[in-house]
Amino acid sequence: MTPSFALFVSEGGGGFNPLDLSGAGGFFWTLVIFLAALIPIWIIVMGPVTKALLARDAKAAEAIASAEKASRDAESARAAVDSKLREAQLEATKLVDAARGRAEVVERQLKEAAARDAAAMLERAKSEIRGEQERAIATIRREVVDVSLNAAGKVLQRKVDGQDDRRLVEELVTSASKGGRA
Repeated sequence: MTPSFALFVSEGGGGFNPLDLSGAGGFFWTLVIFLAALIPIWIIVMGPVTKALLARDAKAAEAIASAEKASRDAESARAAVDSKLREAQLEATKLVDAARGRAEVVERQLKEAAARDAAAMLERAKSEIRGEQERAIATIRREVVDVSLNAAGKVLQRKVDGQDDRRLVEELVTSASKGGRA
């Protein structure tokens, strides 16, 4: 600055002096520098910061949306699992009931088969007993006939063993045994 301009401004008497930094001139230059620096600061600093903040907000919103979707998916999956679990429990109950029913049928069939087998064994045993009884009675009758013929032979003092004699004694023993039973 030239000294004549400084003298002119200072001599003019008491007005605004932009070169005097202690008064209003300091405020003026601060305001000029601020306004001149505002545009580059906004472009260089605030633009990237704003973009970074917007990107962060977008990522946060995306993360929140993703978390909400994951929560909904998890709830849906839990509901599906609960539904499948209920279905599996119902199916298991049906299978157990069906198995129990089949077991009861098999048990009843086994009891019936055992009862039939026991009845058949009892009938066979009775039949065998009757057969053995009839054989024993036939043997006893033969013995009685033989003893009777021997006794008759001793009483008559002759041998009684002819076919007619044997038939006669057998008829007597048979009629006596039938008469004795009835």
